[in-house]
Amino acid sequence: MEIILGKYGELALKGLNKNQFENSMVRTIRKRVERCGEFNVYTAQSTVYVEPENDDADIDAAYEQIRRVFGLSAVVRAAVCDKDLDAVCETAEAYLGDSLDRVKSFKVNSKRADKKFPLTSMELSREVGAYLLDRHPELSVEMKDPDMTVICEIRDNAAYVHADQVPGAGGIPTGTGGKVACMLSGGIDSPVAAWKMARRGCDLVCVHFQSPPYTGERALYKVERLAWQVSRWAGRVCLFEVPFTDCQVNIRDNAPEDYFTVLMRRSMMRITQMIAEREECGAIATGESLGQVASQTMSAIRCTDIVADMPVFRPLIGDDKVEISECARNIGTFDISIEPYEDCCTIFTPKHPRTKPVLGSIEEAEKGILGLYEMETAAADSSVLKVIHFYDEDFV
Repeated sequence: MEIILGKYGELALKGLNKNQFENSMVRTIRKRVERCGEFNVYTAQSTVYVEPENDDADIDAAYEQIRRVFGLSAVVRAAVCDKDLDAVCETAEAYLGDSLDRVKSFKVNSKRADKKFPLTSMELSREVGAYLLDRHPELSVEMKDPDMTVICEIRDNAAYVHADQVPGAGGIPTGTGGKVACMLSGGIDSPVAAWKMARRGCDLVCVHFQSPPYTGERALYKVERLAWQVSRWAGRVCLFEVPFTDCQVNIRDNAPEDYFTVLMRRSMMRITQMIAEREECGAIATGESLGQVASQTMSAIRCTDIVADMPVFRPLIGDDKVEISECARNIGTFDISIEPYEDCCTIFTPKHPRTKPVLGSIEEAEKGILGLYEMETAAADSSVLKVIHFYDEDFV
């Protein structure tokens, strides 16, 4: 029988509340694989076991889902056999023999969690290695950097044989870190920031600002697809689509041009907080990186953050564009983000934005924008909620 093993990362270091994290991760995995067939999901010895209960279970699809579950440092498919040397050797050949035919070097690593097993880890590795080498004499044994590593695990209930494990999503399980309101644009940065907050266990409430007729349906659909791509990791994304045109036009027409970007960000922050409070979020998150653009200098960030009464997280604050783009590629959002559909952040952009705005000057300029707060409240009240799940097919 073949099963999936999920290995803990930092979850293994949790103390008395470890069960809460485990239970949350098991619930998440069960939800992820329920469309793949019937699986038995349970934990033991800092490992999640995902066992197919019949031949109809799609283990390939389940494996792909589990690789994106936060809380697992590694994921591997393994063959199960009796805790017997002959059974382990025969299973290793049957399960991995074809793969060994495609490489030039290998080694065997063994882990003996069940100390009642008669062989030590080194003895088991030596015996299994000799068995496989006898059947694949063209192979060489390389202990430092082999093409393939055969791993034998002797655990309480059975023995498990598999090849090199694949890195998991890491982080901590979804739902264990509270709820956060993420400002989501159509660019590269903000989807990565949302993903990073989900990786720290947060449920995502994403807030997107649209400005028709300056932004179109394609730009909105692009953001929905970005939210769906993040949901493939987070499980679910609540996306609030906020009509922002009236606020932007009011700022553009009644404030100095070089203050426009910071004033717009302050307006967005106030609206996001309104939605965050209604959704019982504990914090706001943005995709800003220090110094990347004019609105992301220390002075500009201070002018923006002061309008919020809750913590504002910036998980990308110390990353450069290369690092952010690489993460975007890894999580599947990059190609969507670079599609040429503008969002509201790219319209009415001043030619020479103020990079070091003074808070007092910004607040004085904002006083001249009559009715802005009422427009912001109306925008929050008029926002449309779309709940996007990892299994939605509309965005594939």
